[in-house]
Amino acid sequence: MDIAGLTVRQLLALHAQIADELVAHRITRSYNNPTGDLAETLFCRAFGWEQAGKSFAHVDAIDPKTKTRYQTKGRRITPVNKSRQLGALRDLLDRHFDFLAGVLFGPDYTVMRAAIIPCAVAIKVAKFVKRTNSHRFLLEDDIWEMPGVRDVTAELHAVDLDQMASCR
Repeated sequence: MDIAGLTVRQLLALHAQIADELVAHRITRSYNNPTGDLAETLFCRAFGWEQAGKSFAHVDAIDPKTKTRYQTKGRRITPVNKSRQLGALRDLLDRHFDFLAGVLFGPDYTVMRAAIIPCAVAIKVAKFVKRTNSHRFLLEDDIWEMPGVRDVTAELHAVDLDQMASCR
């Protein structure tokens, strides 16, 4: 589909239709930017986790076998924004989750790199930002070398979003 010739109005209508279809296919749970929802879906499908209800603050997924709690974060890296800063980690020191599951996406939402990071490592690496009352976490390459961090890039690459049943 060549979208270059579409008007702004047509592009916005197409964007809305795509958001509707992603929700209908259970890839996303909201009509917001799909990065966070896609990260949750990929991790759940790769590892058999269950997505936590929207009322669960700080926890996005739970392993039904072990009851391990995960907060998932994703970042889409583009040619104009190469930042690896994940979404804000609120109340990090309260240890509401056991592991941070982070994924870096390329411009087209392909998985570049992914990791499961112990909460203690997230606490050690993240920096508190007073202005936002949250911690900032950069998913830089050295994270994969830290104790207890698991590289799960291959597992997320193996997820076929077009073929697998939803984990929801």
